[in-house]
Amino acid sequence: MFVAIYWWRVHPGKEDQFRSAWRRGTDLIREKYGSYGSRLHRDADGRFVGYAEWPDEATWRAAFDRKMVYDDPETRAAFVDAIAEVPPDADPIFTMTVTDDLLLRSRHQDGP
Repeated sequence: MFVAIYWWRVHPGKEDQFRSAWRRGTDLIREKYGSYGSRLHRDADGRFVGYAEWPDEATWRAAFDRKMVYDDPETRAAFVDAIAEVPPDADPIFTMTVTDDLLLRSRHQDGP
């Protein structure tokens, strides 16, 4: 398994819009590119951090090189509109191969 970790700062008041678009975009990326999905976190600074799982680096790289474009302009527009800042070049902050996985998979993915 392979993971990529990203971050975004979101305009104040657009957090729900961002989370909704992120969830829909994640579903579409999973369907089109073969990801295993992802988790969204929020750090103490308010920055959103996404952890995306992929079957392998080649599958992720093929999707990343295509900018993970999916056929839902409304979702993409809502996602982009909510974002105030991303890392330079929108590159992931980490890409890693999983060596040991002890995470329990929850049935409820939306969290608080």
